[in-house]
Amino acid sequence: MIGSGAASRLLTDDEIRAIVLEAIETGEFDGKRVVALIPDLTRTCPVDLFFRLLAEGVRPRTKNLDFVIALGTHPPMPPERIDQLLGIPRAERDSRFPDIGVFNHAWDDPGELAEVGTIPADEIEEMSEGLMREDVPVHINKRVLDYDIILVVGPVFPHEVVGFSGGNKYLFPGISGPEVLNFFHWLGALITNVRINGSKDTPVRAVVDRATDMVPAEKLCLAMVATREGLHGLYFDDTVNAWSAAADLSSQVHIVYKERPYKRVLGLAPQMYDDIWTAGKVMYKLEPVLADGGELIIYAPHITEISYTHGPHLDGIGYHCRDYFLKQMDRFGDVPRGVLAHSTHVRGLGTFEKDVEQLRADVVLATGIPEERCLRVNLGYRDPATIDPSEWADREGEGYLLVHDAGEVLHRLTGGRLPAV
Repeated sequence: MIGSGAASRLLTDDEIRAIVLEAIETGEFDGKRVVALIPDLTRTCPVDLFFRLLAEGVRPRTKNLDFVIALGTHPPMPPERIDQLLGIPRAERDSRFPDIGVFNHAWDDPGELAEVGTIPADEIEEMSEGLMREDVPVHINKRVLDYDIILVVGPVFPHEVVGFSGGNKYLFPGISGPEVLNFFHWLGALITNVRINGSKDTPVRAVVDRATDMVPAEKLCLAMVATREGLHGLYFDDTVNAWSAAADLSSQVHIVYKERPYKRVLGLAPQMYDDIWTAGKVMYKLEPVLADGGELIIYAPHITEISYTHGPHLDGIGYHCRDYFLKQMDRFGDVPRGVLAHSTHVRGLGTFEKDVEQLRADVVLATGIPEERCLRVNLGYRDPATIDPSEWADREGEGYLLVHDAGEVLHRLTGGRLPAV
């Protein structure tokens, strides 16, 4: 493996370039057709730096080099947003790198997908530890099947569905079709966010790796451990080993431990989250330290939409705990299970007995979404103008917790304590 990292310090620009240069010098890319998978703007990642390094360093050695934005079900990025992501205007990109293509993934366009196999029900039952048993068709962006090497370029963070993001997750669900995508999210929801988030070896990761084995190209990875201040680590190897090293470091960088749960939690969502589908990560990362009967506020005055992709479904079903759906699945057969999973992750733990839902804590939106819509989807409402985050800053001793740029750093209780599931 090539690379290094430490929780105690950031890599310098020279160190980052040296790691990428050493990766290039391995000869892995010489004469090959290479496609790089990159995140969109909802992840902290210096995509612009890596685009330049790969365009200038890898492209001259390859037969061709292209980029695919691993959107999952996020909306396609318009040209101006792609320019922002890559740090270079389209006109300049076309002039300097005319033969490098940059493409959005289209998860819901059958014409853009190809089936590479099926994970049989027996394997699913074993990998899911008995939680699910069904055949899972595996579809992937058909474009990547035209390349010799798939190069994953992206960060690793604690994650509510797979345990830690990154690595093969950039293929599934990053550039996958809906079947494995929806299966993957629902399996994570069955396990629950508080149990899976920040766990390295999970049933969901096993499914992701199994699906990736069906893709014939060689899979390589530049896995990074990123914060807003810079990179703590960068590793190059195959998509399993590079991811593993980055996940180990991420567990030191991106997990904060607290001695006790908090009755009131205010998570300030960064601008990179533009709907609750993405800003729900505020809840995912803070639920483990939210006290029973407590209140978590997602503070994001800039957000005016629940989901640009799945809004109609969420308006119809609302936000509920896992068992609300699990015990009456016949009512929700026409709703993608990935949407059900998002609903349960945002709403958090609870029970559903005798047609009564009991939720462990309150989740409140302090956003630009109207009160009527918040209440209709079973979330609380607070006018963001009535909240002054500075008033929360020094009140931890009173059971208040203020978290800036919430959504990527996982908060846990010391001693491995978890809320009751």
